[in-house]
Amino acid sequence: MNYSDNAINVLSVKSYRGVGRAWIMKNMKGNESINTIVDLLNQHLKETITVEDFYTTRQLMVNKIMRLKNHIDGVVAIGDDNFPSHRGNVKQSEQPVVLFYRGDLSLLNKSNKNIAVIGLLTPDSNIEDIEKKIVSELIKHKITIVSGLALGCDSIAHKQAIDSNGTTIAILPSSLDDILPASNKVLAKEIISKNGLLVTEYYEKAKSKQELASRYQDRDRLQALFSDGIILSASYAKNDQGNDSGSRLAMKYALNYSIPRAVLYNFQTNGNDPKYDLNRQIINEDSNVIVINSENLTTSLKIIIEKTHRVIYKPLSITDFL
Repeated sequence: MNYSDNAINVLSVKSYRGVGRAWIMKNMKGNESINTIVDLLNQHLKETITVEDFYTTRQLMVNKIMRLKNHIDGVVAIGDDNFPSHRGNVKQSEQPVVLFYRGDLSLLNKSNKNIAVIGLLTPDSNIEDIEKKIVSELIKHKITIVSGLALGCDSIAHKQAIDSNGTTIAILPSSLDDILPASNKVLAKEIISKNGLLVTEYYEKAKSKQELASRYQDRDRLQALFSDGIILSASYAKNDQGNDSGSRLAMKYALNYSIPRAVLYNFQTNGNDPKYDLNRQIINEDSNVIVINSENLTTSLKIIIEKTHRVIYKPLSITDFL
C-alpha cells in the first residue's frame, strides 16, 4: 500500500472534531511539520493537544489504514506529488483533501480526458441502447468514462467502457472494503482488472443513514469535479419519492463548477416520459447544455469533446473561499 507521511498527517488532522475540508484547505498546503500542524490545531480546537497526542492519533490512523491493505492500493492527500487536481471552479469547502484508491490513479490527472456518464437506476431498453452508443463513441476518442457504480445507468456506462476496450473510473460513496451496492462488487473487480480506477474519500463504514446520504452527495460532487464534461442519460426531476437525486446533484455541481454538460433527449419521443423530466428541465433552464439524441449523436458528442479541450475556468473570487 502506498501512502506518505503527509497523507497520514492530513487524515489525522481530519479526524479531529470540527476540522473539515474547508479548514484544511485554508490552513494547510501539505507536508507541514508536526509542530506546525499541532500549532494550527491548537488555534482552532477547544482543547489543547500536544505533539505526543498528535503522534498517538497518527499511529491510530496508520493502524486503521493498514486494515485495508488487501482492498486499496494507496492513499493520497493535498501536498502529495500525485494528488490529482480537480476540474472546474470549486470552492475550498468542496475540494477533496484525501483520496483512497485502487487501480490507476493517473486516470484522474488533468492530462487524461474524463467524461462522466450518469443517470437513473431503472433505465428502459431505449435509454440503455443509446447510452451504450454514447459510451462506445467516447471510447473511440480516448475518453475515460466516469460514473458512480450505482445500478442502472452507472453500471451500463462502466460495463460498456470495458466492453469497448476503454478505461473507466468508479467514484464510490463507501470505503473500498465495503463496495456499494454489494451487487456490483464483481463489476468493481472487473474495472480494476481492465486498468480502471476505484476512488473514494472514505476508509470506514458510515455510522448512520444520514451520514451515508451525505456520502452519496459527496460522491456526486467528485463525479463533477474530476470530469471534463458530464452527460445525463435520463433522470426524474425532483419529486416526493426522491428518485435518482444523485443525477440531479451531479448535474447541479457540474453547473456550479462550470463543467460542460450534456443531456440525452429527443424532442419528438421523450416529451411525456417522466424518466426524462430532469433532462427536459435542464434544457429549459440552460441554453448552453448540449442535447444528444440518436439522430445527432456523433456531432453532439464531438461538440462536448471539443468543449472539454478548450474550456477555461474563471478565477474564483474571495467569496468562494468562505
